[in-house]
Amino acid sequence: MVQVKVKLFATFRTNREKEMMMDLTQGSTPKDVIEHLNIPAEEVAIILINGIHQKLDTPLKDDDTLALFPPVGGG
Repeated sequence: MVQVKVKLFATFRTNREKEMMMDLTQGSTPKDVIEHLNIPAEEVAIILINGIHQKLDTPLKDDDTLALFPPVGGG
């Protein structure tokens, strides 16, 4: 078991906590977390693990912080 802090930003916070602790099985990835939270993977623009840009299939380790961002518009 690994425990990970998950932080959601912008529209991902709608009807969800903005920050939560999750207990995951060893070898879990951001893709597993995204599926658990019912967020379509194609809506995730930025994945940060401990502040470093990562991919959907990067294994998560105990005490990691996973931050998920949708595409951000500006103007």
